[in-house]
Amino acid sequence: MGDSTGDLTVLEQSAIAIISTSDKCVCPDLQLSKNEGTDVNTKVIRMEEERLDRRLLREAGGIIKAGGLVAFPTETVYGLGGDALNPASSRKIYAAKGRPSDNPLIVHIADMEALDAIVREVPENARKLAEAFWPGPLTMILYKSDRVPYETTGGLDTVAVRMPVHKVAREFIREAGGYVAAPSANRSGRPSPTVAKYVAEDLDGRIEMIIDGGDVEIGLESTIVDLTVPEPMILRPGYITKEMLEEVLGGVEEDCTLMRADSGQAPKAPGMKYRHYAPKGDLTIITGDVAAVIEYINEQLDKRRLAGIRTGVIGTDETIGCYHADVCKSAGSRAEESTVAKELYRILREFDDEAVEVIYSEAFDESGIGQAVMNRLLKAAGHKVIAVK
Repeated sequence: MGDSTGDLTVLEQSAIAIISTSDKCVCPDLQLSKNEGTDVNTKVIRMEEERLDRRLLREAGGIIKAGGLVAFPTETVYGLGGDALNPASSRKIYAAKGRPSDNPLIVHIADMEALDAIVREVPENARKLAEAFWPGPLTMILYKSDRVPYETTGGLDTVAVRMPVHKVAREFIREAGGYVAAPSANRSGRPSPTVAKYVAEDLDGRIEMIIDGGDVEIGLESTIVDLTVPEPMILRPGYITKEMLEEVLGGVEEDCTLMRADSGQAPKAPGMKYRHYAPKGDLTIITGDVAAVIEYINEQLDKRRLAGIRTGVIGTDETIGCYHADVCKSAGSRAEESTVAKELYRILREFDDEAVEVIYSEAFDESGIGQAVMNRLLKAAGHKVIAVK
């Protein structure tokens, strides 16, 4: 699931070779239009954590066991679930999303005991992290067992595993057989859905069921940590920050591409190689002194208005009143960056709803959860950043 751009281990080199030359990964790359014209009857059901419906959960689990796909809520974003141990199910996930097949899927489990069957071994670091953060928004990369098909891992000998805390998700996983492969429930490249209506917007007619669990709690995908390298390495930042991981493990490294453009290597984690989270409008991030950022963005808004272009701005509670775009949206207060994380994808989707053509965003602090926010913003903008003074 993603890669670092430093020196590759022998395992990583061989994994990259698998993508291009081996018959282990039999699913071809799929274009976004691959599944156009699909006429699956997508059933939408509503379920809250406080009111679980066992009959509907069994129905959803039965769809997975039969090889179908179900979108479901987690505490991070909505996931698109299929049977993680069924190669055909993983191929269906790639097709429904229009996702390149070398972009691995995360295997979701509901119980710690399930981990033993899908990895070669559970190292001590994995047990420490599980005790500290599972169930929760943390994904660990470990060496896979033979039970996990290469279609699920994107051709790699490693597997990404997560145990969500969301009660609907965990009970659904149990009813589905215990192993649900699930990327975010959106078309590839689009902002991840934090409410069910955006799942339906992207996937209606492509999957068998959507479980509507309301708004998610966190709003950004899980932190991903690679435990197959000598020093644990963060491949995707999230709610579980580097500081939190270091309290448990001691030293933790970060992949050098976290805040840079994609490398040309095979991805070892979701979201590392390809442009992700992008709105339909052209997004640019503006960095610099606050006053200079506001002045620059307003200058650009004036130019776009004269050209008849519909504009949008992502700001904060402290600054949003300073802008005069057609659509101005605050991601929350800089004093509470978890709010910014929760609101980001919703805002990007709403810009699409409101036909915004050009978007300017303030930058955010790259420490703590702000790093995860900026990682997603940079991906959404295709790393288009302008620094002003």
